[in-house]
Amino acid sequence: MQTHLSPRREIGVFDSGVGGFTVLRELRAMLPTARLRYLADTAYAPYGNRSPEEIQARSIAITEHLVECGAELIVVACNTATAHAIDALRAHWPALRFVGTEPGIKPAVAATRNGHIGLLATPATAASARLRALIERHAAGQEVVVQGCAGVVDRIEAGDLDSPGLRDLVNLYCEPLRRAGVDTALLGCTHYPLIEPLWQAALGTDVELLRIETAVARRAVGLWTPALGERAALDIETSGDPAILGAWIATVLGWQGLNVQAWQPANRNGQRALTA
Repeated sequence: MQTHLSPRREIGVFDSGVGGFTVLRELRAMLPTARLRYLADTAYAPYGNRSPEEIQARSIAITEHLVECGAELIVVACNTATAHAIDALRAHWPALRFVGTEPGIKPAVAATRNGHIGLLATPATAASARLRALIERHAAGQEVVVQGCAGVVDRIEAGDLDSPGLRDLVNLYCEPLRRAGVDTALLGCTHYPLIEPLWQAALGTDVELLRIETAVARRAVGLWTPALGERAALDIETSGDPAILGAWIATVLGWQGLNVQAWQPANRNGQRALTA
């Protein structure tokens, strides 16, 4: 693929919407001088309700844009995009470094005391072959209860972090994990730590919750060599409404004064696949 590279050197981060901000928050703390660009594909969130073909097309269009802006490292801060698109991204850009986001099956196996593990994920991640392979590879002999959680990401995207309706959804999806007696649960979507107290309340204080964003950020840090004189910068773009995203960032993350830019894909194939 022919791409015009920017002289700027950046780390590109993308997600279907706001969930990847949990990873971006860690990156900002660990790499205080890095140039970071975050793209929230909020017009097409959640990816968990989309087909693998749609997710791949959108991820390729986004990555092409991030590379054109100067990204030398791409963090796919989305479990669903990692499950369905990261192999395609690596095939398109074999020389580019990618960090994916996947449920921490190995840490969960190490943490469980009774061999019963729960995984809360988007429907697309829950149904993915990549997740099945991870479980087969790392959790042989353990009981892993995989629960797809339709509708949760939509509410988080809308800024609904503590309504009775959201609590009802969380309780509904945690019930199979409670019945199975899990003692360890994975938050298998980068959105889900934003409502961690709700998951914990629904599962009970005896269940250990495992998050992934810190490990993802550390992996990116290990692949990134800061340049001499590098100056921190943060650019945020969205395929949705910049004003709505800016308000969400200010309210939920407390990041004030950010200029959120609008973005639309130049990749017509990706655009057509997702609007058909």
